[in-house]
Amino acid sequence: MLTLSKFKPSGTITIPSSKSHTIRALLIAAFAKGISYIKNPLQSEDTKSAIKILTSCGVLFTYNPSANVLTVDSTNLNLENNPILDCGNSGTTLYLCLGLLASLNSPFTLTGDKQLCLRPITPLVDAYKALGVKVEEEKDHLPLTFTGKLKGGACSIVCKTSQYLSSLLLSLPLAEKESIIDCPLLYEKPYVGMTLSWLDKQNIKYEKSDDLAHYKIYPNQNYKPFNDFIPGDYSSATFFFCLAALTGSTITVNGLVKEDSQGDKEVLTILEKMGCLVIWEGTSVSVKGPKNLKGGHFDLNAIPDSIAALAVTAAYATEPVYLENVANARIKETDRIAVMKENLTSLKVKCEDTPDSLIIYPTGVVHGGFVKGYEDHRIIMAMAICSANSIEPITIDEEKAVDVTFPTFFSLLNLLKEAE
Repeated sequence: MLTLSKFKPSGTITIPSSKSHTIRALLIAAFAKGISYIKNPLQSEDTKSAIKILTSCGVLFTYNPSANVLTVDSTNLNLENNPILDCGNSGTTLYLCLGLLASLNSPFTLTGDKQLCLRPITPLVDAYKALGVKVEEEKDHLPLTFTGKLKGGACSIVCKTSQYLSSLLLSLPLAEKESIIDCPLLYEKPYVGMTLSWLDKQNIKYEKSDDLAHYKIYPNQNYKPFNDFIPGDYSSATFFFCLAALTGSTITVNGLVKEDSQGDKEVLTILEKMGCLVIWEGTSVSVKGPKNLKGGHFDLNAIPDSIAALAVTAAYATEPVYLENVANARIKETDRIAVMKENLTSLKVKCEDTPDSLIIYPTGVVHGGFVKGYEDHRIIMAMAICSANSIEPITIDEEKAVDVTFPTFFSLLNLLKEAE
C-alpha cells in the first residue's frame, strides 16, 4: 500500500537502460557460441528472468558493476533433461526465446507467473508448429512443453503483439530450411524495426516487404559474439515526460539516443501536440509542461505501452483526449484500457472505452482516492505520477511490481521531489 500526495517536480534524472534492447541482446549473445559483452544492461525482474532461463541452458553470466558490463559466455549452450524454464512475468522473454530454444532440438517446458500463464500464445505456437516444432499439450496457455527441431518453411501469423514476429525473425536464421513469413496484421511495428536492427548488426540475411508484412529468411546462419551498448529506455522515460506535462513542470531525462529504434519516443511528439516544449541536447531531453494541456486524437497502435501514462496526462487536459487504435493494450499484463478506465473513474475523471480506444473527458481536476495496480508495473507508475497534481492524495494498493522493468522508479520520483 502506498499513498502519494501532490508535489511540483523538477530536476534531472538518468533513465535505466532499455528492457527490449537488453533482452534481445541477451538472447543473441546466448546463441552466438562465444563470449559477448553487453554494456549498460538493464537490471530488472524481466531481464533476470531471461538470464535465469539462459543460465539453465548452460550460458554463463558475469557482471562487472564498476564497468557496468555483463559478460555472456555461451560456449556451452545446451538443453538437457527437459528443463522447466520459468519466464516469470516477462512476455518478451517468453515469446522471443521460444523459437531460439527450439533450434537446439531438445525438449523443454516454458512456464511463468500467474499473469504470464494467462497471456495469449496460440498464434505463435501454431506458427512454430508449421515450422517443425512440436507441442505436447493442446492448450492455449502456459505451461507448454516443446519438442522437435525448428526446421523452417512457411507460416502465416496475425501479430496483435509484435513479439510474435520478433520471435520468428530471431529464430528462423538458425533453421535448416529457407523460411517465408506472411504477417497480414501487425501491431507495434517499431519493435519489429528494433529486432531487424539487431539482425542487421549481426549481418543476418533476410528480405522484407516495405509494409513489414512479408519476409524471406535465409537458413543455416549463425549469430556472432559482440560488444555493444544498451541505450536508455523510452518506455520508462515516458512516465517522467508525462509527469512534466501534467504538472506544468520541467524535467530533464539523460541517457536517451534520439535516433534509436524504440517506438515510445513518439510520446514526445504527442506531448508536443498537447502543448509541451521538448528540447534535445545530446543524449538529454527536457520536457516542459504547458499551463494548459491540449486534447486531441492520438493513434497508439505502435506504442501501446504508453497508454497508461498518457491516460493520466489526459486527465489534466483542457479538452477531450482520444487514445485510439490500441486494442493491443488489452492483452498486456492486464487489460490496460479497462484498468485505466476503472482507476480514472474512481478519481472522478469521466472516461469511455471502445474495443480499441480509451476516451478521457477531463475537467482539469483529478480527485484523490484508492486505485488498483493489478500487479502491472505500468499501471502503478502511471497512478504514481497522477498523484503529483491530484487535489487529494492517491493510494495505490501495491508497488512492488515496478521491479519488473523499473526498480529505481520511486527513488527517481523522490529525487524530483527533493529538487522542487
